[in-house]
Amino acid sequence: MIRPATPEDVPAISRLIRALAEYEKLTHEVVLDESLLRDHLFGSRPYAEALIAEEEDGTPVGFALFFHNYSTFLTRPGLYLEDVFVLPDYRGRGHGKALLAAVARIAVERKCGRLEWAVLDWNEPAIRFYKSFGGKPMDEWTVYRLTGHALELLARDGVQ
Repeated sequence: MIRPATPEDVPAISRLIRALAEYEKLTHEVVLDESLLRDHLFGSRPYAEALIAEEEDGTPVGFALFFHNYSTFLTRPGLYLEDVFVLPDYRGRGHGKALLAAVARIAVERKCGRLEWAVLDWNEPAIRFYKSFGGKPMDEWTVYRLTGHALELLARDGVQ
């Protein structure tokens, strides 16, 4: 079953985020703060939304976290899927596809022009999964990122 996350799900979402980081070999990058996550998902100005995948007994086994972006070329909003993850022991039961289908339905209901996400180059199981329902790699694009000191320096001085 897929359902919208509630504030009570924040501890479960936190556990799933940590499990995702472990799967992606990125635990060293996690500085997760549950109070910030709660505020960013359910506060006065939510920055993102989340869905929960549950087993029949109500056990949370996966999640999808997404937010709006905007396409100037399409002059329409889009959804960016930041994370979609199902615990390894629960894969192959349809939870991942159900999460993605639920996010796709939200995108269609909101008249979004696209649904986008990123995948690590080495994650062949995920790449096969995404391609199985028509996901297309955007090979001509390279993601750039500013964080930490570089972000602060650019914001302050306009130069690096």
